[in-house]
Amino acid sequence: MSDPDLLDDLVWRGLVAHSTDLDALREALGAGSVRFYVGFDPTAPSLHMGNLVQILTAKRLQEAGHTPFALVGGATGMIGDPKESGERTLNTVETVRDWVERVRRQIEPFLSFEGENAATMVNNYDWTASLSTIDFLRDVGKHFPVNRMLARDVVRSRLEAGISYTEFSYVLLQSMDFLELFRQHGVTLQFGGSDQWGNLTGGVELIRRADGGHAHAFATPLITKADGTKYGKTEGGALWLDPEMMSPYAFYQFWLNAEDAKVEELLKVFTFLTRAEIEELVAAHAAEPFRRAAQRRLAAEVTTLVHGAGATAQVEAASAALFSGGSLEGVDPDVLAQALGTARPLVPAPEGATLTDLFVASGLVASRGEARRAFAEGGAYVNNERAEDPEQVPGPDDFLGGRVLVLRRGKKNFAGVTAP
Repeated sequence: MSDPDLLDDLVWRGLVAHSTDLDALREALGAGSVRFYVGFDPTAPSLHMGNLVQILTAKRLQEAGHTPFALVGGATGMIGDPKESGERTLNTVETVRDWVERVRRQIEPFLSFEGENAATMVNNYDWTASLSTIDFLRDVGKHFPVNRMLARDVVRSRLEAGISYTEFSYVLLQSMDFLELFRQHGVTLQFGGSDQWGNLTGGVELIRRADGGHAHAFATPLITKADGTKYGKTEGGALWLDPEMMSPYAFYQFWLNAEDAKVEELLKVFTFLTRAEIEELVAAHAAEPFRRAAQRRLAAEVTTLVHGAGATAQVEAASAALFSGGSLEGVDPDVLAQALGTARPLVPAPEGATLTDLFVASGLVASRGEARRAFAEGGAYVNNERAEDPEQVPGPDDFLGGRVLVLRRGKKNFAGVTAP
């Protein structure tokens, strides 16, 4: 059974920035399991924060009883990622093939591939690779009036500077995907980011023109910082989902440091907390913002969704040990190294190096004299225990897990040293 309150929940969470006929969409979602799709072009080795909005929205729809088709763009991925200015960077077939598999593996854990509304993974390369140019122009191109294409924002803004036919005609490729899924699988709903709105409606229109069919679309908003600037890989500092590209510790810290003005929005979009739970957190945050209860819950929820409860527990244990003076026993050395590496790069310990040498090499102090003063004043710590002998040479047993030594000056100045 489908959840009749789904659309209202999506609207409350701010996940519907644009839509085709909202009443018709509500009726369709309430009438039974709707087959829907959302696409991911493999234009990098990992998905990122913007993609996570779509993945979690697909999860919400599936949990409400609807049937997902997750499309990985093995064909459109070869064209590259769209840019606000300038042409796309074209990727090789081999690169895209590798990225397709990486993206598939990242999407799969979020959806269920069993049951009455089991998810299906599809690749648009399967129906695009053998399509001839003549067939494409005859079967798809004839349904797109050029005057309508010229009116699209992405085209109109680029006409004076110049726009390639590849960029101009991308809408045809994405629209063809919707038509193909409509014909082969009965898919009648597509959603994506609001920057894709023209492509989404293009697919709805193609289904109407080519087959006389009726389909729906909605767009989620772009997630921005409080000042309106975007998160995402094209702006630098990307929030990657792959733990090899962004450690779970750094991922957790991103959400923990969410701006006060954005935390309610982020809780609605990126967590599955109920309306009552979110409202309670927001009220607690408004009363005592310095406790950052909303940010802590946000960080825990999203890190668990992406990296698992075990990773979240280790990250929280490392944070508590470093910033609250807790025990380092039992903290995963890899997570500890990730945490220390966010402050300053870890340095390798030379053979025979003293603690003084290591405090200087790590950057915690500027000179050997400053290091000795820190020890004399009781402000030097090794593995969270006060150190008294600046000339001590750490042994193998001092390195946690055999690989990392935690140095601290004062309460919050940390550095990590790796075993020689």
